[in-house]
Amino acid sequence: MELVSDIGEPLSPELVLVSPPELAARARAFLPPVEPRRIDRCCSHPGESDVFNKRFARRLARRYRKRGLDDVAQRLVDAVAVREGESVLEIGGGVGEIEIELLRSGAKRATNVELSAAYEGQGRTLVEEAGLEDRIEWRYGDIAADRELAPPADVVVLNRVVCCYPDVQALVGAAAEKTQRALALSFPRNIWLIRTAAVAINLWFRIRRSDFRFFVHSPESIVATARDGGLNLVHEHLGRFWQIAALERV
Repeated sequence: MELVSDIGEPLSPELVLVSPPELAARARAFLPPVEPRRIDRCCSHPGESDVFNKRFARRLARRYRKRGLDDVAQRLVDAVAVREGESVLEIGGGVGEIEIELLRSGAKRATNVELSAAYEGQGRTLVEEAGLEDRIEWRYGDIAADRELAPPADVVVLNRVVCCYPDVQALVGAAAEKTQRALALSFPRNIWLIRTAAVAINLWFRIRRSDFRFFVHSPESIVATARDGGLNLVHEHLGRFWQIAALERV
């Protein structure tokens, strides 16, 4: 089984060569308890993340120009089946490639809520290249803590964002509250290999004194929180690394 990173690239083989119990024991010796932090798209404060910065944004934009959406992002686009004239809210939307595809498919407007301002320059260039100027708005802040940050939308998307936020109920609850018709999320599968990789990833970034932390939340808890917000599960997909859930308003 090949693990892939946030942008679809293979993770280092060193992460999976040690047995899970041994790796976990080694890592816990170095890792302090995780303090709750409000982070979106793996950032700890508004501005530019120490990991997901302008250089990372350029990589995402370059990959999208060359290959289009990756498999996970495309599945999210397909799952929401956007309708003509609908509005879109993407939480942690990065350079906005999913929003661009939804606009091309009929959406009228999109809002990208981020903590990192590093994505906007590359995102606006992609939007201009697609001929979709003035149809995507960037807003900055933590929507789980400030639910007035963005208006409700017909379609809400979170792609590889749940894994970057410690309080899954707060984040998914906010997303469900903003959803008028369809919500689609991608998040890591909760299996031992990915949990072990998460320990190694967090150890590595702790050593680097980075604020990045990778969370493997319970899929059942994610879906249950969205259901508590009045949504019904209509589609699930299990990939090698990422799981997708799509829900619709009752």
